[in-house]
Amino acid sequence: MTTLLLIRHAVNDYVKTGKLAGRTPGVHLNEEGQAQAAALGARLAHKPLRAIYASPLERTLETAQAIAAHYPDLRIQPLDAVSEVDFGAWQGGEINKLVHLKMWPVIQTVPSRAYFPGGESVRQAQGRAVDALERLVQVHPRQMVAVVSHSDIIKLMLAYYLGMPIDLFQRIVIAPASISVVELDHARPMVVQINDTSHIPPRVDEPADGQRPN
Repeated sequence: MTTLLLIRHAVNDYVKTGKLAGRTPGVHLNEEGQAQAAALGARLAHKPLRAIYASPLERTLETAQAIAAHYPDLRIQPLDAVSEVDFGAWQGGEINKLVHLKMWPVIQTVPSRAYFPGGESVRQAQGRAVDALERLVQVHPRQMVAVVSHSDIIKLMLAYYLGMPIDLFQRIVIAPASISVVELDHARPMVVQINDTSHIPPRVDEPADGQRPN
């Protein structure tokens, strides 16, 4: 049984710009995010982690660093396959303009048919992320592994292992610096925990989850 800790990165200030961050470079944790990441690291300090993987974006790597600080023998391994959804031409776009595009309601209501111009489809994002987890099971049998990723990617992975239709994946809430747990072996997957944020105080001004596609 391989235990996978699916961890969302902590908060940053890009959301205040009203733009879709996606894979935009240079998006770092803000002061609150750094505190969240530190609390996350302390929460996991005594877990038997054998590996730490992270999306190669700054905000995920910085969150992973707070975990790795408690594990001097482990190095963070960037993993492209759990990076943010490739929003293509939408990346960096203003949300209040994107909501008027024809594809926006498709993404919100029938994401199984949605795609981002110049980027990837939601189904493609789910497939490459799930494939990555399945490879980790082969590399780390009977071990505990941390995977630091992004809200929608974690939702898509959880939806797959829950047997949930992809059109319903936005019903899952994944907050910043949260921990979700999946146990995988050769047979039935087990979703043990979803969106555990007991290690951090609630954020009053966090936008409602699911209101934007990042």
